[in-house]
Amino acid sequence: MMIRRTILSALLLLAAMSAFCQDDFGIWYNVSAEHKLVKKLQLDLSGSIRTFDNAGKIDEAFLEGGLTFKITKFLAVAGAYRFTDSREKDGTYHARHKWFADIKGDASLGRLSVAARFRFEKRYKTYFLDDNDDIPVTNGRVKLKTLYNIRSFPVNPFISAEIFVPMFTDAKRDIGKGRYMVGVEYNIAKRHSVDIAYMFQRDYLPHISDINVLSLEYNLKF
Repeated sequence: MMIRRTILSALLLLAAMSAFCQDDFGIWYNVSAEHKLVKKLQLDLSGSIRTFDNAGKIDEAFLEGGLTFKITKFLAVAGAYRFTDSREKDGTYHARHKWFADIKGDASLGRLSVAARFRFEKRYKTYFLDDNDDIPVTNGRVKLKTLYNIRSFPVNPFISAEIFVPMFTDAKRDIGKGRYMVGVEYNIAKRHSVDIAYMFQRDYLPHISDINVLSLEYNLKF
């Protein structure tokens, strides 16, 4: 009963935080899965539906697959491909392709775990409205996340921050986007967990725009 109340309270709190914000509001529905193929090599799968305009419209939906190779206990590299059906400027939906290359590290400080990731990504559009739409968008992304593991309790709080840095372009700003998240991780069973989080995202390019997001994610290890 206490666990259910904790999850419900967290969900209501995050929803209330989003409701009182005056910027746009969206809900992200996420699913991710991990599967150990061989020693040190892992298959990663994920999918998402992301909404905006007070969660009334779909901004994009995607499927993603990749591999993670564990170099040491604390360091890993990864690569992935994402196929996206994305809403364009004219309101129509068209395919986009994106690939990633990651360097990831993590460490534990008592019951506090810290994870860092640098991601290099390229995104390709298939539908061109402007002259520069056929030019791939390249970003470097830096993410930090801390999670506190509460002893003998399946609900663990976390916070994270991520910045997007435009690369190989004459962008007007050094930072193109920022994401800041606070939430809880609920371990349903050994291989199943759920994340509930509030995220504030600010886009700086082509102009400043904000969105408040309620993120719901189901995680599976199989």
